[in-house]
Amino acid sequence: MNRTKIVIVGGVGGGASAAARARRLDESADIRIFEKGPDVAFSNCSLPYYLSGVVPEAHSIVMRTPKQFKDQYNIDAEVNSEVTDINAPEKTIQVRNTQTAEIKNVSYDKLILSPGAKPILPKSIGGITNKNVFTIRNVVDIKKLQTYLTENKVKNVAVIGGGFIGLEVCENLVQAGKKVAVIEAADHVLGTIDDDFAQLVHKNLYDHGVQVILNDGLSEINDDRVILNSGKEILAQAVVMAIGVTPDVSLAQKAGCKLGETGAIAVDQHYETTVSDIYAIGDAIELTNRITRQKTRLALAFPAQMQARDAVDNMSGRPIQNKGVIGSQVIHLFDNNVASTGLTVAASQKNHIAYRFVTVIPQSKVGIMPGATPIFLKLIFGYPSGEILGAQAIGQSGVDKQIDIIATMITMHGNISDLTHLELCYSPWFSTAKNAVNIAGLVAENILNDEYRQVPISQVRELVETGAFIIDAREPDEYKAGHIKTSVNIPLSQFRQRLKEIPTDRSVYIHCQSSQRSYNMVRALNNLGYKNITNISGSYGELIQYEYFKDMTTKRQSIVTNY
Repeated sequence: MNRTKIVIVGGVGGGASAAARARRLDESADIRIFEKGPDVAFSNCSLPYYLSGVVPEAHSIVMRTPKQFKDQYNIDAEVNSEVTDINAPEKTIQVRNTQTAEIKNVSYDKLILSPGAKPILPKSIGGITNKNVFTIRNVVDIKKLQTYLTENKVKNVAVIGGGFIGLEVCENLVQAGKKVAVIEAADHVLGTIDDDFAQLVHKNLYDHGVQVILNDGLSEINDDRVILNSGKEILAQAVVMAIGVTPDVSLAQKAGCKLGETGAIAVDQHYETTVSDIYAIGDAIELTNRITRQKTRLALAFPAQMQARDAVDNMSGRPIQNKGVIGSQVIHLFDNNVASTGLTVAASQKNHIAYRFVTVIPQSKVGIMPGATPIFLKLIFGYPSGEILGAQAIGQSGVDKQIDIIATMITMHGNISDLTHLELCYSPWFSTAKNAVNIAGLVAENILNDEYRQVPISQVRELVETGAFIIDAREPDEYKAGHIKTSVNIPLSQFRQRLKEIPTDRSVYIHCQSSQRSYNMVRALNNLGYKNITNISGSYGELIQYEYFKDMTTKRQSIVTNY
């Protein structure tokens, strides 16, 4: 009997998943994994947590050893084995043992490329090859960094890049007692969320002692400091480069595989490359965004594992559907969690998609229950269709729940009206009776129907500076504790007796703590015939989060009396 020879290049994430799936579908297949490094099947997303001791032993990050692959799955996983060339016409690969330099040729019937992506290390940066410069890609990398930090008694670390890896490394270094500076060339960290929500992340970082530097790039690395493009110098005995990754396509190109418009490996709906019997999965391939229909890249674990499954299923004659990706992710950052899915406002604008958005701040559970905390939830939807485009959430609770619900809706082409009556689990311990996503859907429906006007929190400073009439609808004790400097306190509980104080000849903007009371006042005034009333979305609760970081790190004057 002829055994199908399945060869997989790359033994992490997608590669390991492909091998396991292939074995489940074919017990007789000859399955071989070649991994350039010393480890296969490790949890690369867990790497930063070794720095803080959350993961106490580096070897525990490795989920399965070559011996376990052989004993449990009859899969040959060869580590320290770099695939250096592919002869597609002959269906062979060239493998080099990285320890002995021995070269061998291995034949295949089906070849799966899962090479991942390489950290970007610009040669234009002085000192980029210094011994105190590190990247985080595998277990060897994280052990090397930790050893350097310990042996050199490093106190100050510069993390270059404010994406997921950079911020996870930052958090764990702070937990380990290091002074950390995050240097981001863009105007805010985390490109997966919009600027208004990123300001909440900046505040969180600042409150935990992180020096956050924005709109500035790295120019030079020295032994004890880094020099930025602006000329600013930051103390740093170690530097972690996390400015992004580029798909590792060199091997695919040697095989004659075409690249897509994003520079990643082009694959068809079955994840097969342009070369017959060569498949590609994971961070190195080009994908299609499910919403925009545009080509994209996505370096996330779950899509890579599902690509592996689909590619192997296709090899086995099983039908698959490659519907594209939406990009759902979550990060734990000190005492907050940040999650997002689908399109941001910025991405909607870039793709010329007409949109609206709402921000709501419900409690994570019934307010009288212990541990109830605010959820900042932003919902982006198409206009006038109401189709859900994306969402972002920040809070101390498990905000991944809300984002997962919305991600499900996006994959089903859901509409905001689908959120309003979505029946979800409820108990005071777990949620409010109307979940945050229900509330977001209800507010979005109001906006879609033009039932009232609102402005985002990002416009409040301009309103203050131009002398707009702003009403604070909170109670006097709340107002006294801190308020917008130019606002007038007319509580929801008093406004019906104080209508003469509310102008009819100029625009009036109303806020409270979370927009709930201000919304009720806006509706009531509209019903009373007022034509000049606008709600401030996000209200004071989001405003003090949004304004805080820039107020603390620049010399601008605050628009609030107290944080």
